[in-house]
Amino acid sequence: MSFPHIDLLYSASGLAVGFLVGLTGVGGGSLMTPLLVLLFGIHPATAVGTDLLYAAATKTAGTLVHGIKGSVDWRITGRLAAGSVPAAAITLLLLQRYGVHAPGTARLIQMILGSALLITAVSLVFRPQLARLAYKKGQGRPDHPRRTVAWTILTGAILGVLVSITSVGAGAIGVTVLLLLYPRLATARIVGSDIAHAVPLTLIAGTGHWLLGSVDWALLVSLLVGSLPGIAIGSLLSSKAPEALLRNVLAATLVLVGAKLVFS
Repeated sequence: MSFPHIDLLYSASGLAVGFLVGLTGVGGGSLMTPLLVLLFGIHPATAVGTDLLYAAATKTAGTLVHGIKGSVDWRITGRLAAGSVPAAAITLLLLQRYGVHAPGTARLIQMILGSALLITAVSLVFRPQLARLAYKKGQGRPDHPRRTVAWTILTGAILGVLVSITSVGAGAIGVTVLLLLYPRLATARIVGSDIAHAVPLTLIAGTGHWLLGSVDWALLVSLLVGSLPGIAIGSLLSSKAPEALLRNVLAATLVLVGAKLVFS
């Protein structure tokens, strides 16, 4: 078996996206998938499938770091997975039935991807305000464990559908919702739990896309060659970066890209 050819242009793109992911903590799917579709003209289904396995590899490394630091709440991760894994499986079955490479499916994926990017942008801009609001409302308010569990499983199910179709949502959207559901939990544990949940979700969804024939292995290897060092460098510099400015610039970029995907 020959080793996949490494395309330096894809590796450079992986380096840039990995750097931004390490710097901002925003999921790579929000950046990588639209980049592959719009800049390189890759079929939306192939871009999504390849990015899902790319995300599974990078998030596994992130989960190991958060697990060692003790910043993963495995109960939350399990609740999310209880909703996302079955939802991802059902979504993949529907994609198989209706043809993942059909022209109509490509347009549907592109529109849903664009809409997911717009929602991600909104969640990025208003995440601090929503977190503060949830924390204030959570103070002195009695807990409703069953309701919280139900909402967490439902959130997982929605993310399962969204991630399987677009590879976007497990990061920025997932963290924002968890901040509202668990206002008393430290942000680091919210982020760690969300990253840990993304591993089985992206792995199952990515494997499903591979079985559907929508994974480009040479592209995947080229992206990982650039993105892994990019994430490491971005993570090292993240404490020195102006978080609010980066978040708003990234949100503005996602709005432009999302609008182009929806209305093109």
